[in-house]
Amino acid sequence: MLVFTVLGSLGLLIFGMKSMSESLQKLAGPQLRHILGKMTTNRFTGMLTGVLVTAAVQSSTATTVMTVSFVNASLLTLGQAISVIMGANIGTTLTAWIMSAGFSFNVTDLVWPVFIIAMILIYKKRRATVGEFLFGLAFMFLGLGTLRATGVQMNLGENEAVLNFFSSFNPDSIWTTLLFLLIGSILTMSVQSSAAVMAITMILCSSGALPIYQGIALVMGENIGTTVTSNLAALTASTQARRAAFAHMFFNIFGVLWMLIVLHPFIDMVCSFVGYEQGVSDPAKLSVVLAMFHTCFNITNTAILIGFVPQIEKIVCWAIKDKKELEKEVVRLQYIGNGLVQTPEIAVLQAEKETASFGVFVQEMFAKVRLLLNEKNDGKFAEMFASIENKEDVSDQIEIEIAKYLEQVSYDHLSDETKTKIRQMLREISELESVGDACYNIARTLQRKMESGKEFTKEQYKNLREMMKMCDDALTQMNVIMTGHRSEHDINESIRIEHEIDAMRQQLKNENIRNVNEQKYDYAVGTMFSDLVTDCEKLGDYVINVVEARFGK
Repeated sequence: MLVFTVLGSLGLLIFGMKSMSESLQKLAGPQLRHILGKMTTNRFTGMLTGVLVTAAVQSSTATTVMTVSFVNASLLTLGQAISVIMGANIGTTLTAWIMSAGFSFNVTDLVWPVFIIAMILIYKKRRATVGEFLFGLAFMFLGLGTLRATGVQMNLGENEAVLNFFSSFNPDSIWTTLLFLLIGSILTMSVQSSAAVMAITMILCSSGALPIYQGIALVMGENIGTTVTSNLAALTASTQARRAAFAHMFFNIFGVLWMLIVLHPFIDMVCSFVGYEQGVSDPAKLSVVLAMFHTCFNITNTAILIGFVPQIEKIVCWAIKDKKELEKEVVRLQYIGNGLVQTPEIAVLQAEKETASFGVFVQEMFAKVRLLLNEKNDGKFAEMFASIENKEDVSDQIEIEIAKYLEQVSYDHLSDETKTKIRQMLREISELESVGDACYNIARTLQRKMESGKEFTKEQYKNLREMMKMCDDALTQMNVIMTGHRSEHDINESIRIEHEIDAMRQQLKNENIRNVNEQKYDYAVGTMFSDLVTDCEKLGDYVINVVEARFGK
C-alpha cells in the first residue's frame, strides 16, 4: 500500500502541475507569446524573458516549445532562442522551491479550502480558468503533502537495509557521483517528469536515508534527463527545432561537467547559505538545500555561458546541418506534427503558422498555373501539369493534417479566444484547399485546350493574363494578412481586388458571347475561355472567404 500511495501521490503531483501550467497558459497565453516576441532584443532580455515566462507557466517545456515556434517563424534568431532557454532553466527552479515548501511543513490541511474555492469559481464560467488553476495547485500540494507523510511513515531514515545500501557508496568517489547522475537521468527519461524525480529525491534526503551528495547527483541527472527527452522528441522536427533542443542539452551537460570539478565545495557553500550542517541539522531541511542547489547551479551556469551565446549557436549549427532542399520539398508541414511536446495554447500558434504557410503554398501553385498558360511545348506542358496535379494532392493532405491537428487540440481545455481561433482556422484551411482545387481546374482546362490543338486569340491571352494577375494580387494581399495580426491590416484592399475580379469576369463573359456570335473564334474556344474566366473568379471568391475568416466575419 505504501508503494501505491507513493505512486498515486506522484500522479497527483504531475497532474496538478500540468493543470496549473495549462490554466496559466489559458489565462495569459497570447500575452506570453507577445512578450516572447518583443522582449528578446538581446541575450540578457531574452534570458530574463525565459525566466519570467517559465516561472509564470510553471513549465520549461512550454517555454521551449514557444521559443522553437518563434524560431521557425523567423520571429526569433537561434541565438535569441538559446538565451530564452537559458532563462527557462532558471525559471523552472521555482518548481523545486514550491516542492521544498511542501516538504518543509504539512500543507495537506490547506488544500481543502482551496478545493472548495476552485469548485465555486469553475461553476462561474467567467472565472473557470482561475478555478482550474486553483484545482491544479491544490492537487499538487495534496500530492506533496501525501508524499511527505508517506515518507515519514516509511521511516526510511531508520531502515537498516536502505541505510546500508546508500552507505555502501563512497560519497567522495567520482564513480558514485556519476552512478547517481546516471540514475537521475534514466529515471527522468522513464517517468517523463523531472518534478516527479525531484520529489522522490526530496523524500529520500529529508528522511535521512540518502546523503546530500548523492541526492544532488540525482538532481544533476534530472537536468540532463529532461533534455534527452526533448531531443528524442525533436528527432523528426525541423532543423531549427532540433538545434534549439540540442542547445538545451549542451547547456545542461556543460554545467554538469564543470560542477563535477567543484561539486563538494559548491555543495558546502550551498549548505552554508541555508544554515545546514551535516549530522547536526534536521535532515528535513535537506529539501531546502536541494532547491537552493538547483537555483544556484542554474544561475551560475547561465552567468558563465550567457556571454558565449554566439559560440554555442555555431556549435549547434555545426553539429546539426541544414536539411537538403529535396528534404524540405517532401516535408510540407513545417510547424506541426514535428514530434515536440505541445501545450494547447502554443499548439494553436503552431497551427496559425502552418495555415499561413498553406497560403504561401497555394500561391506558389497558382504561379505554376500562370506559367502553364504560356507554355507551347507538349513535353514541358505535361511536366508542369503533373507538378500542379501533385500539388493539388498535397494541398488536400495539408488540409487534412491541419484539421486533424486542430481537432486534437480542441479536446484540451482552451480559452474562448483560442476556441474562436480554431474555428476560424478550420474555415481558412477549407477555403485554401478550394483555392488549390480552382488552380487544378484551370490547369485541366488549359490541358484540354492543348489536347484539342485550338488556340486563343491575342486579345484572349491578354485578358486571361490580366485576370490571373488580379488573382495573384488577391493571393498576395491574403498572405500579407495571414502573416500578421489582423489589427495591423485592412480588409478593404482585399474587397476592392475581389470586386475588380467580379467586374472583369462579367465584362469578359459578355465579350466572349459577342465574339462567338460574330464568329471571331469557334464555340469550343469560347467555352474553354469562359471556363477559365469563371474558375479565376471562383478562386477570387475563395481568397476573400479566407480573408473574411481571418477577420472573423
